[in-house]
Amino acid sequence: MTRPRLALVPGEPAGVGPELCVRAAQRPWDCDLVAYGDRDSLQRAAAALRLPLALAAAEALASPGVLPLVEVPHPVAAAFGKPEPANAASVVAALERAAAACLRGELDGLVTGPVHKATINEGGIAYTGTTGLLAAQAGCDVVMMLANDIVRVALATTHLPLRAVADAITVAGLQRTQRILHAALRNDFGIDAPRIAVLGLNPHAGEDGHLGREELDVVGPAIAALRAEGMQLLGPLPADTAFLPSKLREVDAVLAMYHDQGLPVLKYSGFERAVNLTLGLPYPRVAVDHGTALDLAGSGRADPSSLFAAIDACTGLARNRRPA
Repeated sequence: MTRPRLALVPGEPAGVGPELCVRAAQRPWDCDLVAYGDRDSLQRAAAALRLPLALAAAEALASPGVLPLVEVPHPVAAAFGKPEPANAASVVAALERAAAACLRGELDGLVTGPVHKATINEGGIAYTGTTGLLAAQAGCDVVMMLANDIVRVALATTHLPLRAVADAITVAGLQRTQRILHAALRNDFGIDAPRIAVLGLNPHAGEDGHLGREELDVVGPAIAALRAEGMQLLGPLPADTAFLPSKLREVDAVLAMYHDQGLPVLKYSGFERAVNLTLGLPYPRVAVDHGTALDLAGSGRADPSSLFAAIDACTGLARNRRPA
């Protein structure tokens, strides 16, 4: 594949997603973009930014200032910074239609802007996040991974209260997560023999059971079984030292046990270039690593770096992906 064709979904129309897509449409890319979303939202964002935007037929080729569009209209015009629950179904529909095109092989990858989960739920749709939506649509298990130029961090659990994390970590669940992560590093990133650092759950990785037994009873056995299959896994490792630069140079990814164990380090090391990847789907999906930024919507001050990084990352994954 020389030039992938990617779906670009702006997300929440009252947030910064539409204007970030308008900014993306001003640049030449090493891929062809086709947007899935609301025409008026994109045009309103272009007017606010005072940037040219011609929305073309979906079959057209993108060029600076020209963005092909599969129109998914919103029933209510959303004002900047004021999400409208009546648009929840159309926001979800744009994601589902773009993903369906990827599943049919019509598109080579999916890049998504930020959505406003509370507004979608207020619109009557039970919604925990785009990752879960896409996994259910594709009928597969997935893993969330965030990455920048410094580190790749995958998560064993995602958006759970801290009180619920320990019960959610099981031997079977960890093995499933590590298999998906390992396969993605090989098939999407082209790493023939991935090395994965697996963090412990407790401080100091449990101190041999004195600070918790999860490392002895769950994390360690899961790792041992996969090592026997040939995977290169380091751990369970204490999280407070696993992200030292000298340690990161030895591995291709880090598996954190919960959201705030791994992601603060990643975001501190390079938030602007960080992206969110959904591993395990039949196609590459990359999202921005930030929210809807309702307070910035329409101001022209939103930083497009994460969306640009997501487009670059999805292009690379689509071009390099090899059969599982």
